[in-house]
Amino acid sequence: MTSIGFFSRLPSTLLVAAVLSALLSPPVTPSASAQVVVYDPANYAQNLLTAARALQQINNQIISLQNQAQMLVNQAKNLASLPTSTLQQLQSSVQRTQTLLSQAQNIAFDVQKVEQAFSTTYGAVPATASSASLIAVAQTRWQTSVGAFEDSLKVQAGVAGNINANGASMSSLVSSSQSASGALQAAQAGNQLLALQSQQLSDLIAVVSAKSRSDALEQARSTATESQGQQQYRLFSARSGYVPSTVTMFGVN
Repeated sequence: MTSIGFFSRLPSTLLVAAVLSALLSPPVTPSASAQVVVYDPANYAQNLLTAARALQQINNQIISLQNQAQMLVNQAKNLASLPTSTLQQLQSSVQRTQTLLSQAQNIAFDVQKVEQAFSTTYGAVPATASSASLIAVAQTRWQTSVGAFEDSLKVQAGVAGNINANGASMSSLVSSSQSASGALQAAQAGNQLLALQSQQLSDLIAVVSAKSRSDALEQARSTATESQGQQQYRLFSARSGYVPSTVTMFGVN
């Protein structure tokens, strides 16, 4: 911008006028003691034309330098970085959601732990299991289901808490993109908007995973409870000598 201002202030028009005025001025009358100077109109016109062409070339060079300076200024704008960054806020939101998922109770989001739980707590009921052990296992399953529902609610609350921060980040990035002075700033604003969208998708996946986990554990508890009930009925029948029989109630068989 300094170069453009300097060239724009050059008085090229005044310079041309001054030279032309000097060339068009009549020659000074020599004194009586000086030698007589012969005035040649053709030579004078040729010199005038040469001076005018030289001044025109200088003016063209000035215009060219102005254009080059403006081009450099535009390139500098295109290379300017975006002053707004939401990376830290996005990383904090992702970290909060990951922390909530890592706090899953009893059965975490781990394949080996899931396999272990379904081979013991949710697996087939052993024929030799006692009533006390069956009650203890049933209590564990119930506590796991309750904990899973609690974990799901925590994740949903955490994701909902990110909405306000995400809205502020989106407004800031859109405003920065619309007021970007160059291509680099616009591209960086667009990249950060994509990062924000990725973070929101991660939150959505976390909510769906936590909710699906709680639903699956409750369904598994219900299935295991049904299997356990059948086993407890067999134990009751074998130990008490109970024999099923038809019972008449209210006169109806």
